[in-house]
Amino acid sequence: MMETHTGLSGISRRLFAFLSYNSAFIYNEKMHELKRELFLSLPRFAGADGTLRLLEVGCGSGANFQYYPHGCTVTCSDPNAHFDAYLRRNMKRNPHLSYEGFVVASGEGLEHVEDGSVDVVVCTLVLCSVRDVRKVLQEVRRVLKSGGAFFFLEHVASSTSSWLRVLQLVLDPLWSRLGEGCTLTRATWRDLEEAGFSQLHLRHVNAPKVSAVIRPHVMGHCVK
Repeated sequence: MMETHTGLSGISRRLFAFLSYNSAFIYNEKMHELKRELFLSLPRFAGADGTLRLLEVGCGSGANFQYYPHGCTVTCSDPNAHFDAYLRRNMKRNPHLSYEGFVVASGEGLEHVEDGSVDVVVCTLVLCSVRDVRKVLQEVRRVLKSGGAFFFLEHVASSTSSWLRVLQLVLDPLWSRLGEGCTLTRATWRDLEEAGFSQLHLRHVNAPKVSAVIRPHVMGHCVK
């Protein structure tokens, strides 16, 4: 299922895919230890047959593939069709995984995924740019098996009393325009707290060596 985009929209999405692919290497290098820690418990959620069926929402260029356990079956989903070529490159670099394919879809519209069909859903740097965080989390809960888990790593708004929050508010309109809707001022942890998961394991961290405006992050996992 592929969409095509023409005109300025298509050019913008193609450029965004190219820039995201190249910046992902830099981000991974700076966030390597946090990502490794985040995904360490993925194997715990494998199905009864030992296979971990994972859906990555907003997969981008596949920068997380290297952190997934051997034999994991991965389905990729992203609203930008131009990530396809970069995904294939990262698939070749990570032959320890099995790939179900790439579906062009937003996080709010995962109709292609059956109810209760995946063990794990992953989002990293995605909830900052979706139109409706609550709808995305509803979809995540729908597609997860009972006892399945949602893993997340997201940059978030700084505390309301900080100088950084003021800077985020000032930069947010331009940042969002350049970053395909990415916003600096979301309190994503509140949406996670209210999403109705049976368990929430969430930690606030300051990401090392990244731009100050996206340094505040939340990371962790929820259990359905």
